[in-house]
Amino acid sequence: MSRVDVIIPCYRYAHFLRGCVESVLSQSGPDVRILIIDDFSPDHTFEVAAGLAAEDGRVEFRRHESNKGHIATYNEGLNWSEGDYTLLLSADDLLAPGALARAVGLMDAYPEVGFVYGRIVRFETDRPPIALDSAPEPFGWKVIGGPEWLARQCAYGFNRIASPEVVVRTELQHRLGGYLVELPHTGDLEMWLRLAAHSSVGYIDADQAFYRSHQHNMNKALAAETLSQLVHHKAAYDHFFRRCSDRLSDGAALRRSTFEVLAREALGCSHEAFLRGDLGASEKLFRFAESTDPGVVGTKIYSRMKWKIRIGPTVWSHLRRLSRRDPIASTMRGVGLP
Repeated sequence: MSRVDVIIPCYRYAHFLRGCVESVLSQSGPDVRILIIDDFSPDHTFEVAAGLAAEDGRVEFRRHESNKGHIATYNEGLNWSEGDYTLLLSADDLLAPGALARAVGLMDAYPEVGFVYGRIVRFETDRPPIALDSAPEPFGWKVIGGPEWLARQCAYGFNRIASPEVVVRTELQHRLGGYLVELPHTGDLEMWLRLAAHSSVGYIDADQAFYRSHQHNMNKALAAETLSQLVHHKAAYDHFFRRCSDRLSDGAALRRSTFEVLAREALGCSHEAFLRGDLGASEKLFRFAESTDPGVVGTKIYSRMKWKIRIGPTVWSHLRRLSRRDPIASTMRGVGLP
């Protein structure tokens, strides 16, 4: 029977840890083995993890003597994994009932599939959305060729996968290596891209994991700074295109598609910042778009934003109000007013 090794890194999530582990141990189907890695948490993670390991032989536990950070902790877990498949599950997230049986069933049937993912359910309460012993839901699935999946992802730009819903073929994971320390915020995106460049991708049309949203989520804090988010995404793609260029028959086209999406998103966010009166953020987003995709320079939205930034929010607002009151002044719209 196939085995899934589940890595659970934990830092200051002692109060969520038992629920996370139980969501794995309650899975039907494949064998499971769990490694909890306490990254020198200041809370009582040590006591909870030690107790879980004592209760069930499928659970192992390690504690760092100093805080190593999430990337080093993830990679330590990946090196530990020896099962057929590997899952990296944050201590504040949960697996949905039947998630591992669905993922393993697909990957056992299709050896060319390097990783499988499905839907996630976001929640903010202390309790999971459904009971962990609920009957697994019916599901559909599909296998997507790596090039097709990459084309879809690059056309979208932003990361579409949260992480707890992903099961990876361990042999492929070890062959391609771990997460990059240079990408502390988007290492997972680069990982999915890298895996898809070397394999097909499986998608399961079912809820595969519960993703907890709360004020300590790294991604939520990052989302408050749009420019940083865009910069981190671009860095992930830069690393991917550089590392995997020999695997891509249309790498140049994929790169253009990706950076065009990111640049246009930056221009849209530049406009929103301008409307809020934040000229500094607006100009930085504008410059990011300009440097990411030189092709936007000739577009109408680029020209309008350049003009708006040049005159500033105060003058632009005055001209806009004037153009709406005065039929003669309305001709100003021809030089950039929306």
